[in-house]
Amino acid sequence: MTQLSMYGILDKKKKSGELSTAEIQFFISGMMNGTIGDYQTAALLMAIYINGMTTAETADLTDAMLYSGTALSFDDPTVVDKHSTGGIGDKTSFILAPIAAACGVKVPMIAGRGLGFTGGTVDKAEAIPGFKTDLGLAEFERRIKENGIVMIGQTSEIAPADKKIYALRDVTATIESIPLITASIMSKKLAEGANGIVMDIKVGSGAFMKDRAQATELAKSIIGTAKRFDKKAVCMLTNMDQPLGNAVGHSLEIIECIDVLKGNGAEDLTLISLHLAAHMIHIAGITKTFDEALIRATQSVKDGTALAEFKKLIVDQDGNGNVVTDYSLLDVAPIKMEIIAQESGYIKSFINNEIGFMCTELGGGRKVITDTIDYGVGFYFHKKIGDKIEKGESIVTMYHRAEQQELAEQICDTFNYKIIEITKEPVSKVTSIIDLITE
Repeated sequence: MTQLSMYGILDKKKKSGELSTAEIQFFISGMMNGTIGDYQTAALLMAIYINGMTTAETADLTDAMLYSGTALSFDDPTVVDKHSTGGIGDKTSFILAPIAAACGVKVPMIAGRGLGFTGGTVDKAEAIPGFKTDLGLAEFERRIKENGIVMIGQTSEIAPADKKIYALRDVTATIESIPLITASIMSKKLAEGANGIVMDIKVGSGAFMKDRAQATELAKSIIGTAKRFDKKAVCMLTNMDQPLGNAVGHSLEIIECIDVLKGNGAEDLTLISLHLAAHMIHIAGITKTFDEALIRATQSVKDGTALAEFKKLIVDQDGNGNVVTDYSLLDVAPIKMEIIAQESGYIKSFINNEIGFMCTELGGGRKVITDTIDYGVGFYFHKKIGDKIEKGESIVTMYHRAEQQELAEQICDTFNYKIIEITKEPVSKVTSIIDLITE
């Protein structure tokens, strides 16, 4: 039997060879115990980025990363989670999880913080006064069984190999690798005990995946890997060429989520949230068809049970549940500045990722991990792509602090001359749901 070595593994993958289960396990084990250095890990990541991985290799990598830490297991097909590749105004977790829970799904949410131009789900949750996300894994497991829904921050107990690999991918230009993305997502979702996963893959200028072909490739990789673990999975491709919903900024987004759960939300955000929740309900086996699940999801909003689940989640995690009726309990920056259209016409496009960067400049995001988030700043969009706009009409309302007046004026100029494009010719509205991939 040939003795395993990191040199041999690197040489094999450099030449586009297929790594064995034993070789992948040897790599993850050595990386975790320190016998394989960062320089060798980085070299392998680049070889994978260039030469790819087979479905079997991706599953083996997922498995090794999954068992690098604690892995929960629930003997319950109704334990289903959702994952999104993220984007500007992406806040669906706060809507779909209560909807799914109201319909009988158990939703285990281990979420992340924001860094860069996209907001983090945990940061948004912590905009709710008192909401506690730093629960241990044992408490997480107990609450899933007893309450059916829980949201916590990422923990070192779950897939620690992913944390090490991701940190190196971030600095070695190997982020955009379908096998590495798949293993990262699936190792964490499987470790939290999900028996099904609904994937929301964002496509467009404000998304990680810029085109449909790349997003489709990721979807097929996710589904293929899920099947090898005997888990159910569906992937929705959704549009991220404009902010999802109307609000960008932590408190503003929480308010918008509550509005959706009251039946008063933005059309695109409502549509995507209901469909994601319905897929969760369907693959949990609660309904026989997706159409029936969509009816159930819609009804839970109409009859108030989804909103009640959201309030219950907040209260169970020490938050102030009164926010669902009293928005003044949320910190919203007091100064409003209108970003005014400089000409009449139609909204043609947004440079969507720049909107996230502008929110970060106001303090609504992190430039480095140690930055403190200002939950109250952000933007509220009055117009979407394809909407008619008159000169002098407000496109966006910006929320900022009094001491940020000069910065706010600079951001206003940036919106008008860089971020928003207005054209004289009519423009088609975007399709919110681009595709559904189940095979």
